[in-house]
This record gives sequence, C-alpha cells and structure tokens, in this order.
Amino acid sequence: MNIAGKRILITGATRGIGRALAERLATEGARLALVARSEAPLRELAASLDAKPFAVDLGSAPAVEGLIDRIEADGGGVDALINNAAVSNIDHVLRQSPESIEQLFRTNLLTPIHLCQQVVPRMLGRGGGAIVNMGSIAGVMPPPGLVHYAASKAALAQYSAGLRMDLRGLPIAVTLVQIGSTATEMDDATQNYAPYRRLRGKRSVEDVRIPLAKVVDGIVEGIRDGRRTVVLPGALRPLTGLVEIPRRVMEFVFRNVDLRPE
Repeated sequence: MNIAGKRILITGATRGIGRALAERLATEGARLALVARSEAPLRELAASLDAKPFAVDLGSAPAVEGLIDRIEADGGGVDALINNAAVSNIDHVLRQSPESIEQLFRTNLLTPIHLCQQVVPRMLGRGGGAIVNMGSIAGVMPPPGLVHYAASKAALAQYSAGLRMDLRGLPIAVTLVQIGSTATEMDDATQNYAPYRRLRGKRSVEDVRIPLAKVVDGIVEGIRDGRRTVVLPGALRPLTGLVEIPRRVMEFVFRNVDLRPE
C-alpha cells in the first residue's frame, strides 16, 4: 500500500506505539483518524497532525457499535485499520477481578474483531485495504502476570490467520505484528512487576526493550509491503515461525477449495 494520501485509522493513538505510529504516518502523508479514550490529549495530538479525533472507550461494546460508520462519515473511507489499543492489567492471575478480565478481552480482542467486521465490507466496496492487528510475543510464550493479556493476543493472532484465510483472493492485506518488550508506558508497568525486576537483575530496563522507533519502522514497512507478519526482535522469528506452521498447513489443505459461502 502506498501510504501517502491513504486514510488510516489508529486505535490507542495517544500513547506509546499508537502515538509514535500516528506521528510517523503523518510524515508519510497519510490522512489520519485517531481513536483513544482520553479526549483532551487526543484532540491535542489530532490538531498537531491535522487528523480527525474520535474519543471512544474501546472497552465498551455500545461505544464500538457503528464506530466505522461514524468515522467514515467524518472524513471519508478507511483504507487501513491499525488495531493497536490494548490493556495489560499486569498482576498475578489470582488478583484479577472478573470485571478487569472481561474489560481486557473486550479491548484487546473483541473490539478489534468488531472493527474488522465493520470495515472489511467497506474496504471491499472501494477495491481493497489493509488491516494491522497488534499481537505480542506474549501470545506465543505467556509470561508471568500477563496470563489474560497473553491469551487475548494469542486469540488475536489466530483470528488474524483465520481472517486472512476467509479473505483469500480478495484485495485486503492482513498483517499480524508480534513484538517483545518495547519502550512504552504500558511496558513500564511490566518491567516494574516484581518477577521482571528479579529476572532483569542489575541490567537496565532499556537493555531488554526494543526501541520504539524500530517497532514503528517495522510496522510501517509491513503496511507498505502488505506483509503477513512483523516480528521484533528478529531473533524470535524462528519461534513465531513454528506457531505459523499449522496455519500454513491449513491454508495448504484448502488451497484449491472455493471458500465463498453458499
């Protein structure tokens, strides 16, 4: 996808990877629609990037219903959707409430699925588009304190593979991003969780994290090239490749089968 002139929707746009992506894509000439929960910083960021702000609680099902309709009515069709928003709720599994678990799965998994369901028919009607789902290395190997986050990211990875299968032959690229610890505020909470401090020992936090700029570069290249996956750090590609094997096998099994519903 040529980024210049394309309308790109980014969720979780005011912090961390979302904000860095918005700033980078603006310099690439994209027309941005930015979604986040905190209205004041969202409007400030949107004004600085000449973007459209949409203050939405992505953990609320009613707020997400019809969101793509509202965004496309205010600025035009969405060419690329980046499902970036997520919460980690890092803590021991026995210290997490049913409410916090449900809110995590809605934000990290159900909302990205609903947004894909809303945007794909519109993209097809305009001739194509791109979807980027922000997974995590935690979805491949779940670390302590992040059991629900890891489960949500593993499910998002499987959804991305299944979505790619159902859209086979159609002009929509589906990219799954799988990254390790990255220099963001959300990862600060992870690195301050006691087991990670003990594991890190005397090493500094930055010794174990991927620079934010490197993650943004990888995602932008993934959008531009329509890649299936973006994996960082690169040393983990063999590990994620093992998880990818069963998905490729299923694609091979159905390679000559018409996947359209009757």
